[in-house]
Amino acid sequence: MFNQREPPQFIASAFTEFGKWMDGWETRRKRIPGHDWCIIQLGVPGLIYGFDVDTSFFIGNHSPYVSIQAACLDELPPFTPGEDRTGMAATETQIAAVAKLSSEAWPELVNVSELQPGYSDCCHNYFRVSFKRRITHLRLNMYPDGGIARLRVFGIGMRDWSSVPINQDVDLVALTNGGVCLGYSDAHFGHPRNMIGSS
Repeated sequence: MFNQREPPQFIASAFTEFGKWMDGWETRRKRIPGHDWCIIQLGVPGLIYGFDVDTSFFIGNHSPYVSIQAACLDELPPFTPGEDRTGMAATETQIAAVAKLSSEAWPELVNVSELQPGYSDCCHNYFRVSFKRRITHLRLNMYPDGGIARLRVFGIGMRDWSSVPINQDVDLVALTNGGVCLGYSDAHFGHPRNMIGSS
């Protein structure tokens, strides 16, 4: 869902046992107080300078508002994502595990902000961020519920150098160590950033 590079797609004939299939994260309408949220571990920890909350194809069922919080959790408490529970809410055990993260108190990078619906001319909801600390995890809050096709996080990879022995060879150009492609003359068959990617 959120870690896909491909743009979201809409397949009119696609249905699941829960209803219309949508390419993204969609929650059930809230019947109780509160809002929906998810915790996301970044693929590469780093400094974040912006977000694209993409609501493509979520028209009438997009999340009306969003906020984003962040933390640097190098020492993660015991937590496992659990099984795929599509069509169901999180279990009490999963909720209790997330509660140990105290994510509701994490600093807010994006205050509660309105999202535009998933029409092609307005589905990309961009947010600039000025937060000068390393981030490993995000909490994405939807108010109160709805759908988001993609979350894109823009920034610079930043390794925790305190965990690296002083005499260890390090790949200084690797994206995971903060390497960034700043420009290029041609990317016809592939982008130069592919050379320094995290995989």
